[in-house]
Amino acid sequence: MSTRSDRPRRPDLLGDQRSDSREKALLLLYEAHTKGITPGAVLTGQVLPADPLTRSLVEGVETHREQLDSLIAVHAKGWTLERMPIIDLTVMRIAGFELLGRPDVPVAVVLDEAVELAKRFSTDNSGRFVNGVLSALVAELRPVTPSSTVG
Repeated sequence: MSTRSDRPRRPDLLGDQRSDSREKALLLLYEAHTKGITPGAVLTGQVLPADPLTRSLVEGVETHREQLDSLIAVHAKGWTLERMPIIDLTVMRIAGFELLGRPDVPVAVVLDEAVELAKRFSTDNSGRFVNGVLSALVAELRPVTPSSTVG
């Protein structure tokens, strides 16, 4: 796996607890995948308990994984889940869960955070790929309702 963890974080994300929680969730979900265990088992095995947002993201991805994977597979034109870099897939699962289960987080924030994680930890093309797939998921996971429009 080619990582880009040596890339500096954007200055506006330094010290941002929510960004840190997303990163921790990515690492925990990646650990679960590489060890072939459930995300819940990884959470339980931590020496220090995960912060509430990290826990929520990991548990949310675990709970909604089938639905998220199904939607990601439909919108990742020309890619199967098995062919995707696991970091990209994991980032999209986290962002997909946030679109689905965290309506308090603006869509732009979810997409931006996901793209930054993909750029930082995955391949050179991952940011564009993740952005494209997630942009297509927004309409299904965060549909605009009449009460959410201004008018």
